[in-house]
Amino acid sequence: MYPVSEVFQRSGPNGRLAGIEYLLAKKDLLRRYKAGQVAKNDVCDAHPDLIRAAKAIGAPSGQVCEICEIGDIVHVSYAFGPKLPPHGRCIAGSDELDRLRETVTEFTCYVVEVCPQCHWNHLVRQF
Repeated sequence: MYPVSEVFQRSGPNGRLAGIEYLLAKKDLLRRYKAGQVAKNDVCDAHPDLIRAAKAIGAPSGQVCEICEIGDIVHVSYAFGPKLPPHGRCIAGSDELDRLRETVTEFTCYVVEVCPQCHWNHLVRQF
């Protein structure tokens, strides 16, 4: 089973889905944080529900948090669309994403990286 974040890389026509990567925005935010231009409580502000999802079903990324340098970053994926609940639906993995594709024709998936240790969170990609 692939984490939803890897499904982005292997799905759709020609092996790709249309999507947006937010790596440059993340690098800019981290640069500003390390330069002291952004406070830690402004970047480590994950909602308690996001932290719970990260701990329960987050997909390990293999990266250490660049803020606290202790926690392991996990990816949490959410789907939003007209036939989904207003608060969206948390996607536990590629199998669940495949089932969702069979029943819902229009939705957008968001992958958020989260550090359960310090509560850093940042949107990684949208597809």
